[in-house]
Amino acid sequence: MKAILYDWGGLNVWLFHVINNVRSEYWDRIMLLGTELGEHTWFPLYLALIALGALIFVARMPTQSSAQYQVQAARWIMVIAVFCIAYLLDGVLINQLKPLLDFPRPPLALPSGTVHIIGAPEYHHSLPSGHSSFAMLSVASLWPVLNRWWRAAGVFFVLWVGVSRISLGAHFPADVLAGFLLSLIIVLLVYTALQPLIHRNNSRRT
Repeated sequence: MKAILYDWGGLNVWLFHVINNVRSEYWDRIMLLGTELGEHTWFPLYLALIALGALIFVARMPTQSSAQYQVQAARWIMVIAVFCIAYLLDGVLINQLKPLLDFPRPPLALPSGTVHIIGAPEYHHSLPSGHSSFAMLSVASLWPVLNRWWRAAGVFFVLWVGVSRISLGAHFPADVLAGFLLSLIIVLLVYTALQPLIHRNNSRRT
């Protein structure tokens, strides 16, 4: 089962080497920045920025249509609630899954000298990628209130963080994909669970 779901018949390792072997000083700096931005410790700052963005957006809306104003305000409240709740759930799951699965990271799983490592090497708890999960969680939570340009920027950010984890020698592509899927599922479930509250609130106003 692992050979199919994780190893992908050798494609997982092959794709890792394709990405990890791309090297230059400028490229490594970009990858380090991508990993830094995907740190879950930035959650308080990202939450503050989302709250500020919500305040600015709602404050700029014309107040002639009270119903539309309330709908947009409710959408932003939903985004903030989903981001917070999904972050807590995601953290609990990842902290449980990493030691439970205990997949080896590339420096331990692959022959010595075949992995380019930037930063401190890590050897255990490879699946799933926490950085990739947090990046996806952030963008997926914001998705309903983003226009197409911000959505494109969000997709770029998620891919940047994911590729950076492979480029720096910290994760295999399967770890990154697992992180993406885990947080995406969590966000969708939280949105689904909270949606009735918003509908109930809107129906009371009408």
